[in-house]
Amino acid sequence: MFRDLIDDLDDYSVEPDMLLDVPFVPTDEAVIEAMLNLGEVGPADLLYDLGSGDGRILVAAARDRDTRGIGVEIDPLRIADAFDYAAHTRVEYLVDFVEDSIFTADISDATVVTLYLLDSINVQLRPRLLRELRPGTRIISHAFDMGDWKADERVEFSGTKIYKWIVPAQVAGVWEWNGYDGTPYRVELQQKYQEVTGRAWVADAVAELKNATLCGASLELAIQEGGATSPTTFTLSFENNDLQSIVENA
Repeated sequence: MFRDLIDDLDDYSVEPDMLLDVPFVPTDEAVIEAMLNLGEVGPADLLYDLGSGDGRILVAAARDRDTRGIGVEIDPLRIADAFDYAAHTRVEYLVDFVEDSIFTADISDATVVTLYLLDSINVQLRPRLLRELRPGTRIISHAFDMGDWKADERVEFSGTKIYKWIVPAQVAGVWEWNGYDGTPYRVELQQKYQEVTGRAWVADAVAELKNATLCGASLELAIQEGGATSPTTFTLSFENNDLQSIVENA
């Protein structure tokens, strides 16, 4: 439905100050439930809805899951509707709505972000989502993707697609450590979003990097040295773009 309304708007020249020209189309309650399920939204989360409209996503999360939420909306009339809806549903103590641009509002505290925008706007948002959100933050988008940032998960519900991304840590670089037995390991990693490739060495001998799986702040590596029958696996944890801990898996 939304796509039919915005085909003429959806190009990569859309500017932030044109967002009021994007038609407001309420999200169906069943789709909201599917979005919240995909995002595994719960009481411990702080949910930000960018372009929150009448607040129905945040109200549903607060009402059904005791989730705190903040809506970012540029239209003051929609914000008034959202406050009224939250009060009517008696969840006003869990949610707040701010009149601000989705391109400038502070979203760094979010653990989950929901979107129902346009492909082009998602792509414009992508750099700040990757830069400002903490690794592990879940992003859920109704109907629209993120260009070449492939979703970690995608489901279809009632004829529409719902996408999920997990914000990845920045892990590109050279990392060195010693295994439990003192064996030195070194990897050189390249990264595009959550996809990681690279090379590995064990005790200065070239080894094979069999697997590199990045999920949020956790990187799973499987390194197999020459002559070994199976790889050695490690879990590397990152914080603030730096390696914080390494666990050698049995």
